[in-house]
Amino acid sequence: MPREIEFFSLLVPGLLPILVACAVLFVAVDLALARLGLYRFVWHPGLFRVALFAALFSGASLLLRQ
Repeated sequence: MPREIEFFSLLVPGLLPILVACAVLFVAVDLALARLGLYRFVWHPGLFRVALFAALFSGASLLLRQ
């Protein structure tokens, strides 16, 4: 996989598509967790959301960028 991707004659980092996909996945998971009310059991919901996105993005980038 190339390190840069050409997008309308602009070079963007290769992790940008993974970042966008993880952001969409994070919004879906965040809405599901909020609707189920699981954030009541978390000590700091904002910190949990940041850690959830970091785990999703790092896991996906490790799986897809070998």
